[in-house]
Amino acid sequence: MGVEVVVATEEPHVLAQVMGTRSLVVDLDDPMSAADAVVAHDREYPVDAVVAVDDRGTVVAAEALRRLGLTHNPPEAVNAARDKRLLRRRLRDAEVPQPDFVELPPTASDDDVVNLVSRLGFPCVVKPATLSASQGVLRADDPDALVSALSRVRHIAARAGADAQLLAESFVDGPEVAVEALLVGGRLEVLAIFDKPDPLDGPAFEETLYVTPSRRTTAERDAIVAATAAATRALGLEEGPVHAEVRVAGGRAAVIEVAARTIGGLCGRALSFGAGRSLEEVVLAHALGMPLGELERRPGAAGVLMVPIPRTGTLLGVDGRERALSVPGVQGVEITATPGSWLAPPPEGGRYLGFVFATASTPSAVERALRSAGRHLVVRIDASSVST
Repeated sequence: MGVEVVVATEEPHVLAQVMGTRSLVVDLDDPMSAADAVVAHDREYPVDAVVAVDDRGTVVAAEALRRLGLTHNPPEAVNAARDKRLLRRRLRDAEVPQPDFVELPPTASDDDVVNLVSRLGFPCVVKPATLSASQGVLRADDPDALVSALSRVRHIAARAGADAQLLAESFVDGPEVAVEALLVGGRLEVLAIFDKPDPLDGPAFEETLYVTPSRRTTAERDAIVAATAAATRALGLEEGPVHAEVRVAGGRAAVIEVAARTIGGLCGRALSFGAGRSLEEVVLAHALGMPLGELERRPGAAGVLMVPIPRTGTLLGVDGRERALSVPGVQGVEITATPGSWLAPPPEGGRYLGFVFATASTPSAVERALRSAGRHLVVRIDASSVST
C-alpha cells in the first residue's frame, strides 16, 4: 500500500527484532500518557492515522487522533465499548436489544449478589467489566453455582489486573454470530457475518469455529445487522472497524459485545475482499482516507478454527500440522503460542494457541474441513506446572 508503519506497543523486546527504529513504547494501561507519546512522535515524524488492534489500544488511538485533529471515534464512545458497564447502560438507555443485567459491586456479599441476580433469574452469566476473549466469563444455573462463579471470576480478574467490578447478565439461549464491520461517517458497512457452529452454552465460553457466510435466515441476518447498527449509534462510535457478538433467539437479535476494533487474533485472515484485499488493507485504507474500493467479500465460503487449549499448563508443542494442512480446503495452520508458554482455556485464559484457515464452495464444506484438520492436531501440554 506504500504506507510506512510505526508500531506502538508495551513489548519493546518484540519490536527490536521486527521493527527497528519504526517503533514506539507506550503504556497501554495509561491511555493519556500513551497518547502523549504518539503526539510527541507526530511532532518529529508526522502521523496520518492511528489504528488499534486490541481493546486497550482503542482508547489510546481515539485520544491520540482527537489531539492530532484526525478522523476518529470519540474517546468516550470507545471507552464505553470497552467497559461492559458503560456498554450495557448505553444500550439500555437507547433500547437496543441485549441481555438484562445487574452490576455487582466489589464489596457486595455473596448473599447480596444472590439477591441482586434473583431479579434476572437463572441461568445467568457472570463476567468482569473490562476483560475480553471470554476470559472470566462463567455461566451459573442456580444460587450455589453463582457463589462459586463469583469467587472464580473475582480471582481471574484480580490476577489479570482488571477492574474488580463484575456484571451478571441473563443468559440468552440460541446461536451466536460475530459481525465484522466498518463504520464510515457513522454508517455501518457490514463486511461479514460469521456463524459459530459450536454451541456456546457454558459454563465457560471458549470460541472455536467461525464460518462465513452465515447460514442464518435472511430475517435473522437483517435483525443482526440492525441490532449491531443500533448498538454503534448508542455508543456514539463513528469511524473504523467494529467487531460485535450477537445472539439470535426466536428471530430476535440480542447484542452481547461491541468492540471498536477488528476480530481478534489472526481470524481476520479468513476474510478477503474485491481483488484479494485483506481486512487490514481495508481498515488502513479507511483510516488514511484512501478509496475503499470493493467491500464485497470474495465468492465462496471461508472460516477459521481457533485451536482449543485442552488443559492448563506449559505448552510443549503441537503435532500433526502437516496432516492438518493436507485436508482438502485447508489453506493454512498457524500456531502462534510458542513452546514454554503458559496456557489456560477460558475462563482462566485469554489468549489463543493457534489458527487453522479453510475455504470451500459452501459453509458446510468449510466447517467439515476445519473439524477434520482440528482432529489431526495434537496439543502437548505439561500440566504438572500448574499449582494446586
